[in-house]
Amino acid sequence: MDIIDKLIKDHRLTGEEYIALLALAEDPSAVERLKEEACRLRRQYYGDKVYIRGLIEFTDYCKNDCYYCGIRRGNAKAQRYRLTKEEILSCCENGYSLGFRTFVLQGGEDPYYTDERLEEIVRSIKAGYPDCAVTLSVGERSYASYARLRKAGADRYLLRHETADEEHYRKLHPPQMSLAERKACLYQLKELGYQVGAGFMVGSPGQTEQTIAQDLLFLKELEPQMVGIGPFIPHHATRFAKETPGSVELTLFLLSVIRILLPKVLLPATTALGTLDPYGREKGLAVGANVVMPNLSPVKDRKKYELYDHKICTGEEAAECRECLARRVEAAGYRIVEGRGDAET
Repeated sequence: MDIIDKLIKDHRLTGEEYIALLALAEDPSAVERLKEEACRLRRQYYGDKVYIRGLIEFTDYCKNDCYYCGIRRGNAKAQRYRLTKEEILSCCENGYSLGFRTFVLQGGEDPYYTDERLEEIVRSIKAGYPDCAVTLSVGERSYASYARLRKAGADRYLLRHETADEEHYRKLHPPQMSLAERKACLYQLKELGYQVGAGFMVGSPGQTEQTIAQDLLFLKELEPQMVGIGPFIPHHATRFAKETPGSVELTLFLLSVIRILLPKVLLPATTALGTLDPYGREKGLAVGANVVMPNLSPVKDRKKYELYDHKICTGEEAAECRECLARRVEAAGYRIVEGRGDAET
């Protein structure tokens, strides 16, 4: 049995086997076999449905200083902003009228948004839109904080682990941050009943086939309901400004691998993929992805939420963006559906 057959049969490999699999990333026949199986699985569980998530980037303040990130604390040139509760609810109102039934509140780790403030925002969204899911993506918090936000009505939580390899983690983050803490947060979120999302950058500085193998082992161990991966894109105001962006082709290869590893996972075709390749999101859908995340944030603030350079869709109104994506999804042979789009169990 070859390595791809084993992955398809067992939905898992050993670390050494993942490294052997990654060596096939430029083999057209291997890429095609993985793509075919990934598409078979996504159709088995999700048909031709593509779920839309309304992304609301509500603060670009962050207490952390991650070396790769454009909104890191140490970037003195970042234009900082925070949305009020009323502005966030206005984004939801606009999104709801466009058919969005999941709102993703994403921001830096901003101490201004205390448990009380976030609870109030989550409760207000759930009261106004009880048929909608609320996803939070606000970084590492305490178990008690996660519990309070869950009780307030938050359904899902996105916390990309970025790398599951300790040495690689140290290359990307300052000393006060901890991979063990990151992983602990993900397990706490699962314990509290959130639908959990993890993920990593493809091609981040220092990444090797060995570190990607660690990521795949960790994802299988965690069994998250969502996995977000996208190519690394440098930001001009970081130490990695002159690094080469990650590979679109390797990202697509890994999307297929992750769909086979976790057949029922919700798998976005990310903005980063669309930033590096004009057809990146369509290509993502064609290899096993089934989620897209248009931006509902106020247009006046979108350029400020600059995690990396040249981010797409920063000037489009939400309605424009949604219609554009709908056409792109249909051209790829799928269809956008309204609804919360929970993971299959």
